[in-house]
Amino acid sequence: MKKIWNEFKEFAVKGNAVDLAVGVIVGAAFTGIINSLVKDVIMPPISLLTGGLDFSNKFVILRAAKDGSMAFNTPADAAKAGAITWNYGNFITLAINFLIVAGAVFLLVRAINKLREPAVEKEPDKKDCPECAMKIPVKATRCPYCTSEVSEAAAG
Repeated sequence: MKKIWNEFKEFAVKGNAVDLAVGVIVGAAFTGIINSLVKDVIMPPISLLTGGLDFSNKFVILRAAKDGSMAFNTPADAAKAGAITWNYGNFITLAINFLIVAGAVFLLVRAINKLREPAVEKEPDKKDCPECAMKIPVKATRCPYCTSEVSEAAAG
């Protein structure tokens, strides 16, 4: 039992477990922000462009309510009356949510990866003159400072 406890402590204290916990917490907060972005910022202009279309309230009645009525404004109203509905509008809204979250996560990971990339070393454009130690262009065959001839092997 003590061995299992020690293994669990080692797992819990490792950076990966802590990173995962932080990621879940930040992800939950991020989900709230994205849901608000979709519901409050993105969907209203889409609704305006589509003539007032509100995806979240789009549904098809599969079976009428117990009293036979089939005229409802929202899926919740239909469910209260006992109708069976196919709520495709909610699926569209959640799919848009997913695409926005996936895009935002992609951009975030891409930015983090760019920060992690090591700087690419470029070819040196200067070399040291073997006679006077001044920096001169790599392609130079004669030093402009001391006028000595410079071989190709002198690179710095």
